[in-house]
Amino acid sequence: MVTNVTNLSRSGLYDWMAQRVSAVVLALYTLFLLGYVVFNPGLGYEEWRGLFSQNWMRIFSLLTLVALSAHAWVGMWTISTDYLTPMAMGKWATTVRFLFQAACGLAMFVFFVWGVQILWGI
Repeated sequence: MVTNVTNLSRSGLYDWMAQRVSAVVLALYTLFLLGYVVFNPGLGYEEWRGLFSQNWMRIFSLLTLVALSAHAWVGMWTISTDYLTPMAMGKWATTVRFLFQAACGLAMFVFFVWGVQILWGI
């Protein structure tokens, strides 16, 4: 049985909610960007820079980065606990699962920090 030690939250219900709420945020961001491209044909660098230099867009983008990180973590945690099991992997399953989750967590942290640096020009 898998424990909640490496889980994002206290129970499956919170993970389910995090996955659904983050999916809505990601969908809204995608729809907004698609709408912006459709209603502003011939976009150039200056228009994109103007959009992303506004604080509300930076905050919306940061919220989307947080949502993407939470969404990815819940998904990768679920995959690791469903498929990296002792039955499938043998006696090394716990070690493999830990290393997989650590690599996913590190990658998500690096991508998040990189995204913040891009958005805020740090």
